[in-house]
Amino acid sequence: MKVAVWDTYVKRKDGRIMHFDIIVEDGTSQEKVFEYGKEYLKTKGEEGQELTSKECNFCHTEEATPEVESSIREKGYYIYEMENCN
Repeated sequence: MKVAVWDTYVKRKDGRIMHFDIIVEDGTSQEKVFEYGKEYLKTKGEEGQELTSKECNFCHTEEATPEVESSIREKGYYIYEMENCN
C-alpha cells in the first residue's frame, strides 16, 4: 500500500510541541487527515488544540510497513510519534 506522510507539530496545553506523523493511504483528503489528527490528539488529552495546515503538512509518500498498513485498514490512519507525545 502506498501511503502519504503528513509531518505534524501541535502545541500542547502545557506549551510543549508535539511532533508526530499522520500516515494515511495515498490520496486521502487533507480534511480527513486533520480529522484523524484531532482524533489522535483526543486520545492524548490534547483535544481542542490547533490542527490546521499551519501545523500539519504533506511530507512524502512511501510504501507502508505491515504494521502501518494494518492500522490504516483498521482505523484509517497510523501515528508515528516522535517528540513530546506522552
